[in-house]
Amino acid sequence: MGERLYEYEKITDLKDMLEKSGKEYGNKIAYKIKIDKNKYKTFTHSKVREMINGLGTRLIDMGLKGKKIAVIGENRYEWEIAYLAIVCGVGIVVPLDRSLPENELEKLIDRSGVEAIFFSNKYEETLKNIVNRGVGKLKTLISMDLEEHKEGIYSEKELIKRGEVLLKQGHREYLDAKINNKKMSIMLFTSGTTSSAKVVALSHKNITSNLMDIASTLDVDSNDVFLSFLPLHHVFECTVGFLFSLYKGAQTVFCDGMRYIVDNLNEYKVSVMASVPAIYERIFKMIRKHLEQNGELEEILQKEEEYKNSTMEEKKKAFKKIHNMLGGNIKWLISGAASLDKSIEERYRRLGINLVQGYGLTETSPVIAMGNKVNYKVGSIGKTVPSVKAKVIDSNKEGVGELIVKGPNIMLEYFENEEATKNAMIDGWFHTGDLARIDDEGYIFICGRKKSVIVLKNGKNIYPEEMENLLNRIEGIEESFIYGKQVSEDKNNIKIFAKIVYNEEVVKNAYKVKTDEEIYNALLEKVKEINRLLPHYKAIRGIIVTTEPLIKTTTNKIKREQNLAKIMKEN
Repeated sequence: MGERLYEYEKITDLKDMLEKSGKEYGNKIAYKIKIDKNKYKTFTHSKVREMINGLGTRLIDMGLKGKKIAVIGENRYEWEIAYLAIVCGVGIVVPLDRSLPENELEKLIDRSGVEAIFFSNKYEETLKNIVNRGVGKLKTLISMDLEEHKEGIYSEKELIKRGEVLLKQGHREYLDAKINNKKMSIMLFTSGTTSSAKVVALSHKNITSNLMDIASTLDVDSNDVFLSFLPLHHVFECTVGFLFSLYKGAQTVFCDGMRYIVDNLNEYKVSVMASVPAIYERIFKMIRKHLEQNGELEEILQKEEEYKNSTMEEKKKAFKKIHNMLGGNIKWLISGAASLDKSIEERYRRLGINLVQGYGLTETSPVIAMGNKVNYKVGSIGKTVPSVKAKVIDSNKEGVGELIVKGPNIMLEYFENEEATKNAMIDGWFHTGDLARIDDEGYIFICGRKKSVIVLKNGKNIYPEEMENLLNRIEGIEESFIYGKQVSEDKNNIKIFAKIVYNEEVVKNAYKVKTDEEIYNALLEKVKEINRLLPHYKAIRGIIVTTEPLIKTTTNKIKREQNLAKIMKEN
């Protein structure tokens, strides 16, 4: 269990969090919103809390007290205002994946029993169609974009204004609402198809325990600027990016899109970002390309060696030019939701950039463990946050087994799924389904998903994520997928194969090749080089090469079952 390193405000629920942090940081800017080029609009923490109270008051006035209310849309302050207004005194909030097609969205609306939904323009026609078909209980549509009500669709902005009028008239039901911090207040769908996705029931206590744990391990304060990039419906961004920023009285800015991340880091002088490994790999490649083009790469590599034993502050000064490429203000880059390549992590830290791994699941609100300035090892997800206990069960001779955890951040249940809850929660311990080892100092190293491990005939275990990280280091390879394939009539005779997604331009330039056959052979030679570094049983026996991306979730996790099914169908 990790130690508490910093003072933090004790909170019982999200409403309590808003009240306490609002008093402390009311005059500080909570959101900076780009209106046009070089033109911005800001909202203070006090104004944000006024909007939340106004919206919550009006939602109760509309008869939505105790109801399930969904939110869907791109990352924006209106999404966050809606979420908090719902959860802090109205009903149960149901964040929905903004990437879902209409048929899947319809099924989730039906399954969750939502009666109202906040949405952005993109979803207006889809949601009108769903209401017109009489799906589930959905009746009330609330637009984040409309300035005023129209054609049966409410405007969030107008609801806030009307709620503020009601407050002045003495309507206090929302303000006086008592929060039961142990009851379900948040419903989250796990990634997967609509039929297989489980519904995670979270409480205020789950979320606030995690906020306090994060605050006590990371030195973040009201002067920090958070860049919101990952989808807000994902609990990693929701807790670490959105709620944590408000709790600490910090400022949130919204990313203009993947292509503009580095521009936004500079534009807003961002100090904290939570994202996925693919983004940090992309940023690193951009830095390297810039250095190569300016003929500075060799100089930087030599300097890295010179400063390898220096403190992070000394490195930051030595590599100021690189820090300035990222806005010059980075305090924390937090990587989660997927495995981070150890070599990328090392390179960032050699440059004095605090890139740390965090680890968690939807079911754990989400943070289980996270690196910090005191507890840090390359390749590790750090130690557990202070309220969480972790251990490994059914371990093999290498000490690798299933990671199970216990703490106040663990979900209440899988909603209306008693069997799944019993399978996951045993004697108070949540079974993560991830394989890990814990060293003598308490540092946790994730090895892969239990269900994705490939077991060979000789009993050896292959962890696909580990091998994919090796392949992804090859120049020109964008991503890869390791899978086991039966190679004889003996069903236990499994060998390792890989599907490789490559960047055509990079591969052609790097290996001086032109045809598909030449590309295949060049990549095969690189894979053979990897094989020579591996034990014989781990060798990759065949590859598929393509420029078509793998099937992934919205947070860039590989959907293993779907990718394997596609490979078997096509080959």
